[in-house]
Amino acid sequence: MPTPIHKLSGLLAGLLISTSLALAAAPAATDKAAAADKTAAADKSAAANKSSAAGEPAPDAHFKIETQTSEGSVTIGGRKLDYQATAGTLIVHGKGWDDVPQNADKDEKIPPAEASMFYTAYFVKNSGGATARPITFLFNGGPGSSTIWLHIGAFGPKRVLTPGDTHPGAAPYAVVNNEYSLLDASDLVFIDAPGTGFSRISGKDREKEFFNIDGDAHAFADFIVQFLSKYGRWNSPKFLFGESYGTTRNARLIAILETEKFLDFNGVINLSQIEVFDANADDAETNPGVDLPYLVALPSYAATAWYHHRTSNAPATLPALLSEVEQFAMHDYAVALLAGSTLDAAQRHAIAAKLHDYTGLPVDYIEKANLRIDIGEFTKNFRDDSDATIGRLDARFAGPTIDRLSKKADYDPQFAAIGSAYASAFNDYVRGTLGFSPDRYFRVIPADINAAWGATSAHVSLLEGKAPNLLPDIAVAMKYNPRLKLMLNSGYYDLATPYFEGIYELNQLPIPDSLRANIEIRFYESGHMVYAHEPSLKALHANVADFIRRASAAN
Repeated sequence: MPTPIHKLSGLLAGLLISTSLALAAAPAATDKAAAADKTAAADKSAAANKSSAAGEPAPDAHFKIETQTSEGSVTIGGRKLDYQATAGTLIVHGKGWDDVPQNADKDEKIPPAEASMFYTAYFVKNSGGATARPITFLFNGGPGSSTIWLHIGAFGPKRVLTPGDTHPGAAPYAVVNNEYSLLDASDLVFIDAPGTGFSRISGKDREKEFFNIDGDAHAFADFIVQFLSKYGRWNSPKFLFGESYGTTRNARLIAILETEKFLDFNGVINLSQIEVFDANADDAETNPGVDLPYLVALPSYAATAWYHHRTSNAPATLPALLSEVEQFAMHDYAVALLAGSTLDAAQRHAIAAKLHDYTGLPVDYIEKANLRIDIGEFTKNFRDDSDATIGRLDARFAGPTIDRLSKKADYDPQFAAIGSAYASAFNDYVRGTLGFSPDRYFRVIPADINAAWGATSAHVSLLEGKAPNLLPDIAVAMKYNPRLKLMLNSGYYDLATPYFEGIYELNQLPIPDSLRANIEIRFYESGHMVYAHEPSLKALHANVADFIRRASAAN
């Protein structure tokens, strides 16, 4: 059985997407916060000087709170909204930190681990008071990804334009008013995880402290509690929005917030969900005997073939096709895979022929693959006749195959297509428009986080080597707070976190039937990053804004 690190490393390239917060507080509140920052900075400086004079390192001197405030406006649905933007950092510590900076060991010359977490908050002005307005904390995943994707691709006030399902040219890129920003429904806080973006970690055992499911979630919980205090938002309706690994983070984070911080949230919004890592079809061949990944991935393979006109004997509409494939996957296909080596040749060929009809892959290839095709194999071989590799994040995309003789895809065409546009546009925006320009590199997706990542958590992995399963955390949070609402958003052409995997996970959620009414699901004709397809972004905005309004009013 693969270790959690193995499973997570197989997902890094696709589990991207994790800053905004809109403050409706009066200018006096902003001035008060700024004064508090200056006082905190002065205290830190004094502590650092005192410690240095004594020949000992200051335990919290390596980071400082930063803020840069600006103003702007965005037009959504014909309505102009003025906002205040704050780009800055807050300092968080590990799980056992007791609010009193101190060295655990007098002989220890390295300060305890801490993280400087970068955020961008957007507060709409003249909105009737801060407590009356919802606030949403947004983050991408990875687990080692910054949150530029949701920020400048989906819900921030500015959006970078990328063309359909093709590779755009190089810079300059167009950055426009985002008419689909969520600022019409909520103030927004976009957060970069420790070690990503402008967020940094330091101190003793820093990777061990923050680069795992539990430590990462506790860092975000610490950040959220500090943020609510700093900006006076404790009594606002509150939401979490996570994409990809951000949905994994959401599960652990909401459990911590509800049960440890005594902080009820109104809703949790997941985009491109993954909670049961054994259900994911990345490198599934390394986990023989577990056939679930092939079953839940099949409908997305069929959607891909439908989009590229490679299905045979298929219904005319995509929903009709997917309904048929879902039934086949959980019945005939499941029975065939469970039979293993006892499946006779005639049945084996019949299943392979049906898989050919749904996926467009050759029957002989399917039989050689033992009826089991993982994501890397599918993306590499789906259009092998045309020397093209299709996207793992979004199967609508295609790019030149790097190695025709390789068994699996060597890269993701969608990520290759849009990565430069997002990175270039955001760096220009945050340093220019927002005026936050530290003398450090913005780490879009630092590979070293994935290499150091672990999945240790009492709530996640009881046995060493067990792949993470976050369903218990979601269930605990929903039972602890029976009014908590949960929303799943998925793209049909997402092969990284297939839409049917999300459905399966929620169907297995161990909660009473009375709480299932708190769950809603929406689908889009797009990929992992649903918002990279403008019609889907429009629908996503409408659905999420409506969810936030309803969940805010429910209490």
